[in-house]
Amino acid sequence: MECPFCAETIKDEAIACKHCSRDLRVVRPVLLEIQDIVAELEKLRRDLDRVSSRLDRYKNPFRYFLVHLVLYVLIPTLLLVTAHVVVTIVLNVSPLPLRLASVIIPALFGFAACPMHKIRLREALGLALATAVLSVTSMLSVTAVHDQVPILPGPWVEWREVVEYGASIFLAFISGNTLGILIFQVLPRILAQGGKPNAAAFRIARLLGQHVGEEQLRRRARLIQDLIQTAGPLVGIAATAIGSVYAGLKGVLG
Repeated sequence: MECPFCAETIKDEAIACKHCSRDLRVVRPVLLEIQDIVAELEKLRRDLDRVSSRLDRYKNPFRYFLVHLVLYVLIPTLLLVTAHVVVTIVLNVSPLPLRLASVIIPALFGFAACPMHKIRLREALGLALATAVLSVTSMLSVTAVHDQVPILPGPWVEWREVVEYGASIFLAFISGNTLGILIFQVLPRILAQGGKPNAAAFRIARLLGQHVGEEQLRRRARLIQDLIQTAGPLVGIAATAIGSVYAGLKGVLG
């Protein structure tokens, strides 16, 4: 924490500041109480954002779903189809740039969905699926019109390529959204937390070694709690990003 007198960083268990030598025994409980209040205010703010989003959806569902459909389905689909036309028809070059665009574009829109409209994983799954299906279907239609071939693929190999391409777009959107959740929701919550870590973190900290002081145990529990809260989103980002890149580039790179 910071010393309230000189603003220098000091240990949480300090009773006197090593920089200005001021006594902290009186103000330390007040500082801890302020940390708890800040954490509670942050929790209330998140709850208010969640309730506001639900109220907006219930008060005007048509406008709510139309805005999300346009911003996070139609616009990325239009960009993906445009990239498809430019790469495969106008330039007629290797599909590698198209596959890279099919990872980057959905990821950017999935990322932006979190801070702009508080879209979390459950809603992002539906938007990602709609974007993937509409994009792939539109690209197949464009190819069919240009090459005078059927819209639906024929052999199983072509179907597999289409499914992998759609999976790449889907996973890229989810990866971007999960990254947005980590940056705009999880990390601020961790930084705003104060006071005593939760009971589960304390139990894990004690299992790792009980022969330490109370303050050391609390710092260890705080670190464990922060790691637990960030581990889930990080694993999700890594898994979806790797899956998206693999599915998108597999057919190109072999």
